[in-house]
Formats: sequence, C-alpha cells, structure tokens
Amino acid sequence: MVGRCHLVYAVAPSGVSAREANELLNEYVADRRRGLAVCHDHFVGAPHGGFVVLDVRSEEERALLADPGPLAGWELRAHPLTFALTAVGFAAQTDFTLEQYRATTLAELAAAEAPDPRHWWSRVG
Repeated sequence: MVGRCHLVYAVAPSGVSAREANELLNEYVADRRRGLAVCHDHFVGAPHGGFVVLDVRSEEERALLADPGPLAGWELRAHPLTFALTAVGFAAQTDFTLEQYRATTLAELAAAEAPDPRHWWSRVG
C-alpha cells in the first residue's frame, strides 16, 4: 500500500553477532530508496535484529519492501499500519496512545525522566 507507514520486523539468522546485525539493519534503514525511515531500533539479546517504520510514498518504495537488500537470509516481515498513514500520522498515533491509554504525554514523561547517561536523546540538540 502506497501512502502508508509499514512496520518492517527483521530477525537475523543464528550465528550473526549483535554488532553485525546492528550494522546490517542500519544499512537497510539508511537506504533512502526504501521510503522515509520514521523510527527504528535494535533488539537486545537474542535473536538479534530490529525493526523500522517506513513511510512508503511510491510504488518503487513499496516494491522494495519485498527486497531484503543487506538483510538477505533474515526473517523479514512487513506490515502496513492502520492509522499511521504518514510519518506525521505515526507521531500523532504515539501521542494519541500515550494520552488515551496512559493519561500522559511525551512532554510529561520527558519532564519526569531521571537523568541517565544511557539516554542519548537528552544529549542531542
């Protein structure tokens, strides 16, 4: 589906190290031909791998959902998302979920978050 975000879930084959899995997933995410990478993260522990949310805007980008690229041999699943029609919609869905299901906002969570050297987002910008 074009004009919609897709969640791509990727699991590396056994024997792939965490470092290699992270590097290969990052290479996949960095490929601008696949659409706008809205969000991504890596799995902790085994199995190694991660996910990316791609805002797919063209037939060419949609076709690349079936192309594993640097993730050849991995278990890959791509799913179109219901409410995240664009990158902005994905962010809005995050806000909606926090507000409707947890009665909080991202700003409130950020204000209440204790300092932690692992929180790279507090050092950016």
